[in-house]
Amino acid sequence: MRHRVKKHLHLSQKDNAHRKSVIRNLLTGLFTHKSVQTTEKRALAMEPLAHRLIEMAKGDHTEYNKIRFISAELFTKEASTSLMELAKNYAKQAGGYTRITPIKYRDGDSAKLVKIELV
Repeated sequence: MRHRVKKHLHLSQKDNAHRKSVIRNLLTGLFTHKSVQTTEKRALAMEPLAHRLIEMAKGDHTEYNKIRFISAELFTKEASTSLMELAKNYAKQAGGYTRITPIKYRDGDSAKLVKIELV
């Protein structure tokens, strides 16, 4: 029996630290550049975390605490400040902050490439 199975996308056979690092890198790139091209599984794994970070930036906490919580998930300071500025645009929006658009299949391993961008 498989008790206490974690409900996350496995992203191949990566260990937990590598999976978290890949997702944090993608989130940092998303908030810095407003869009990222990646595989479909990685995009689906990072989308809920992106929504959670935007909701946190919109939340009721003080600015200091928001930056502290957000910088724990992102690698660069410019990504954190960019997210804080983006959260002002989403003040009245209740969800649907990202869009995933299929691009093509990658040569070599035929992985489905998508573009995830902020709406």
